[in-house]
Formats: sequence, structure tokens, C-alpha cells
Amino acid sequence: MIRRFVTGTPLDTEAVLHKPEPTDSAVPYFEKTERGFTYRLDKDDVVYGLGENVRGINKRGWVYESCCVDEPNHQEDTKSLYGAHNFLIVSGRERCFGLFLDTPGKVKFDIGYTHYDRMEIIMEDDSFELYVIDADSPDEVVHEFRSVTGRSYIPPKWAFGFGQCRWSYYTADEVREVARQYRENHIPLDMVYLDIDYMERYKDFTVDRKAFPDFEELVAEMKEQGIRLIPIIDAGVKVEEGYDVYEEGVENQYFCKDGDGEDFVVGVWPGKCHFPDMLNDEARRWFGHKYKFLLDKGIEGFWNDMNEPAVFYSEKRLKRIFEQLEKYKTMNLDVNTFFEFRNLVSTVSGNPEDYRSFFHNYKGQKIRHDKVHNLFGYYMTRSASEAFDELVPDKRILMFSRASYIGMHRYGGIWMGDNKSWWSHLLMNLKMLPSLNMCGFLYTGADIGGFGADATQDLLLRWLALGIFMPLMRDHSAAGTRRQEAYAFDDTQSARDIIGLRYRLIPYIYSEYMKAALKDEMYARPLGFVWGDDPIAVHVEDQLMIGESIMIAPVYEQNAAGRVVYLPEEMKLLRFAGTEITEERVLEKGHHYISVGLNEVVIFLRRGHILPLSSRAERVDQIDWENLELHHFADDGAVYELYDDDGVDREVTLEGHIRTLAV
Repeated sequence: MIRRFVTGTPLDTEAVLHKPEPTDSAVPYFEKTERGFTYRLDKDDVVYGLGENVRGINKRGWVYESCCVDEPNHQEDTKSLYGAHNFLIVSGRERCFGLFLDTPGKVKFDIGYTHYDRMEIIMEDDSFELYVIDADSPDEVVHEFRSVTGRSYIPPKWAFGFGQCRWSYYTADEVREVARQYRENHIPLDMVYLDIDYMERYKDFTVDRKAFPDFEELVAEMKEQGIRLIPIIDAGVKVEEGYDVYEEGVENQYFCKDGDGEDFVVGVWPGKCHFPDMLNDEARRWFGHKYKFLLDKGIEGFWNDMNEPAVFYSEKRLKRIFEQLEKYKTMNLDVNTFFEFRNLVSTVSGNPEDYRSFFHNYKGQKIRHDKVHNLFGYYMTRSASEAFDELVPDKRILMFSRASYIGMHRYGGIWMGDNKSWWSHLLMNLKMLPSLNMCGFLYTGADIGGFGADATQDLLLRWLALGIFMPLMRDHSAAGTRRQEAYAFDDTQSARDIIGLRYRLIPYIYSEYMKAALKDEMYARPLGFVWGDDPIAVHVEDQLMIGESIMIAPVYEQNAAGRVVYLPEEMKLLRFAGTEITEERVLEKGHHYISVGLNEVVIFLRRGHILPLSSRAERVDQIDWENLELHHFADDGAVYELYDDDGVDREVTLEGHIRTLAV
């Protein structure tokens, strides 16, 4: 049952498609406070959700702020990340319910941080919509929530292959070299991503013809090898006379305005930029149709970045800072003035003052940006998706974003932001996956190997061993860091084999993804969603169910030769060394130490279930879907419903695409 409560005059974020009639009764379970609500937590309550965030699958014990930020150095004390997902589930002995707070401004979730037995929700805006979802289990809560927020985004089938990215591949020849290395080393690959340096001076919807003189030919050449080029699109439009996107935006009043009604000027990659007003219906449609520039060149996928939106500086604030810095030139900087000086410079980027300094035109209403901040990335990705409906109506386009809000899950996926080559971020990748799935974001994954800092060979191999189960599987690293392509380390064989196993798993991964999307379910679930009556399983944070058949328990510590795994029931261990199974054995319920070499992947198969595997392939379109190996744990037989389609058609249903496999 879903109940909707409306307070004040909230802006319609369009996160919810099918709204129940509002009720006048009091919000159940919660006590109203001056700025929000409180809920008394039982000692056994588990709090799931909040999508993209740090810490555990169970969110108890920390305070989270729903406010999209560009925060590449996130650690345990981080409160906000790139997405804002105000959906959570409370699962306990007394009750199980979900809560979605639909408000586009900042929200604070104090979940047992100030008081361990209390959850407090604090809002900056006193106008909001609140949805309470009662169900018998967390799985049911998610299903009910997705039934009103809409179907999750469905990417093309080739987007389940492996992708290679770096900031940056600077020239067409460098792209060709990456592709050559992968193909000659027989490492599977379906995508190469282009970061900001493919553009002409970082201008959206341009190509640097000096670095990529034959861009169209490059796109076609790569596609002949089964490789798609996936360019980045940023949120800021460069201020430059003669640049058509800039001039059209100025002429048609499509950019966000400052308090004086002038186009707001911020600094991003190209220097001075304007933000397209993504909340303005006309501006959003205009920006979305700009993707045609690259679609016409054969591009079939994009990733939207810097769309929290990230602000290096605002022009007006930067001017004031330079004026203030002049005063420090002649000063004796003591302990106080030195820190004033340092803070003046260090707070120039992403300053809250800047987000209060520009405005949107939302359906004729002038709205200050900070009041709707969390919608920007969502609406930017929506602009592209809605344009694709018109420009390429018969073909799925890959689209994912850095910033997001609930509702964006209908238009694209997300990657988990600019992480680091840290073992802690490998574990965070695992824990974030089910939390995002709860919010409808099924097509997601982290930058394998870590974006910032220097990866090591063992970290990359362990991350690949987790990444093969992520719908979005991409290796990405930052400029100035160590190269971490799969062929960049000594042990190319292990990287080749682990990625090769991904391709053997794609029939299962794609099938489970599509069934989850079409049934409004989850692709990856915490053990507590499956074994809710098992107090040990409920608190396991480093193992996941992937689809209906398999459980994974990745190794995420440096120099570890294996790990302890908890089995909530009897399961069959499948050990892969290379792409082949080297060990099969049944393990009883309980704790087991499992050795896992750097070249190995271990999967646990549920009783009564089947895991279909294809033969090896080096690109998705080479996968043999007809002659699958069926590995099972079933004494009396088992059945698996395999979903398959052409991977291109946007009109998809379960009917006509299910093939029954039996042992």
C-alpha cells in the first residue's frame, strides 16, 4: 500500500509517474518536528536505501545529506555524493515500510548518528511530497515503489560488454592504439570512452579536428571491430562568440540567469561557461537535440558529466576573491590570517553561495537554483533521452550520468562517481550497487581500478573480479595516474581471463537485468532481502545475490589469499580459473574460509537453480546464445527462464523473449 502526503506547495519533480490521491491523515510511524520528522528505531531495525552514498548497505550510524556534489575524495566522513536519492526502507521485527521524500532541495538523514535509536529527517524546504509504502518485505517495498516511479532504463545489449576509458585519450591514433592492444591481446572489449579532450577546447558538441581529423572514419573503423566510441558531454556551455551552441542559447534565453537577469557565468573545463536551464522545457529540448551532432557521426552512446552541476568558480565571486587576496600581499600571515587566506582559495569551488546566485525558469516560475539543485543532472539526462525518442526512435542509445535524482532511472544509468584506487572504494562499489538498485538505478557500476590515484595490479584484478557482475563495466583512470588498461600490467593473462568470464556470464547478466527492469525488481540484492529471517544474513554487508541463481563474495583486501564467506543455505561453489570451472563442490550452510587466487573468481550457486554460460567471445555480438552450458545445483531438475532479444529494439516486453532452459 502506498500513501501520499503533501505539505505546502511542492514543485512537481516528475520523479513519480503514478501518484496516489493525497491523504489528509497523519504520517504513520513518524513524529512531526519543526523541520521534518523523527522515527524511533528498534535495535533490530535495518535501514536500507539512499542510493549513492558512503558506508554500508545498512545506513544506521551516520548522517547523510541529499545534495549532489562533485566530491572525488569521498571517505567515511563524507555526507553527500553525486546523486540525491531520498528513498529508504526500514525493515524490522515490528514493521517493514519504505519512505520517499520528493523534494529537490537539500535533505539531511540522521540515521542513528545523533541518537542511535532515532532517525531524524531534516529539510530546508517546508513544501514536499512524502510517500509511505507498507509491505511485508523489503523486496515488496521496492516493487511497489518502482511501480509508481516507472521502469528502469534499458541500454543496448552491447553496453553489457567491457569498456575502457581514461582522462584522456588525446588523439585518434591513441584510440586506435588502445583498440589494437585489446584486440591483439585477445582481451574482450566493446567500448572506448572519450573524455573531454576529444572536443574543440572543451566545447560541447564539437570535435577537435587537429587531434581527431577523421572522427567519422574513426567511429566507423572502431564499429567494424565491434567497438563503440562513447563521448562525454558536460553541463557547462563555453562562452565564446561564434560558437553556435553558445549563441543560440543566448539568443533564445536558454541559460540560467543571475539575480540581475543576466546569463550566469561560471568556470568549468572551458573556462567561462553558462549552464543551460535544464528545468526550462524549451531549453531542455534544445539542449537534448544538440546530441544529434554526434549521433549523425555514428555515435551510439554518451556519458553526462559535471552535472551536479560542478562549479569551479563563479565570475562574480572570483572577482571578490582576487580583490581580497590583494589585501593579503602585505600582511604578516599569522595562524589566523593564514587559515583565512587558505580557506578563501580552497572554498572557491562548489561554494554554496554560488548555488544561491542563479535562477531557473520552471514553467514560467523563477526559482533559485539551490531550491531545485538536485534536479539538474536528472533533467540534463532526461533532455538527451527525450531527444533520442525523436531522433533515433527505433534504437537504444547508451546513456549514463554522474549526477542524478530519483526519476532519472527511467532515462539512463549512472556510474558511481570519481572514486579512488583504494581498496575501501572497491568495497564501497559492492555496497552501493544494491542501494542504487532499490532506487531504480539498475545500469550502474564504479570506475574499475579507481579513477584517481595509482592502481596496483592486484587491486585491478580484484576489482575486475567484482566488476564482471556490474551491469556497467568500465575501467577508468585520471590524467597523471598510472595507466591501468587491462594490458598495462605484467599479468595480462589474468585480466584477459576475468574479463573473458564476464562475456561468458553475459547471457545470465543480461537476462537477469532485463527481467528485473521489466518486472520492477532488483538485479542485485543484499542477503537480508532473500534470507530476512536469518539474523546473520541480514547483517552480511560484503556479499550479494546477483539475479536469482548466484551469490558473490569478492575479495576486497590487499594481499588476502581468500576470505570467509557466510552461506545462508547449502550452496554449490563454482571456482573459475581463467574462464573455465576448475572446482565444483557443495558446501553446507554456515561460515567457510574460501581461498581465491588473483586469477580466480568464485561463485555460489543456489539449490534448484541454473547458471547458463556461453562460450568465450571478444565482443558482445559474437556471443553464442543458442549453445549455452547449463551449470546447476539441482538433484531433481531445475528450470531457468532466459531472456533474450535483439538488444536494439526499444519496445521490449517479456512476452516472446523468454526461452525455458531445463536440466
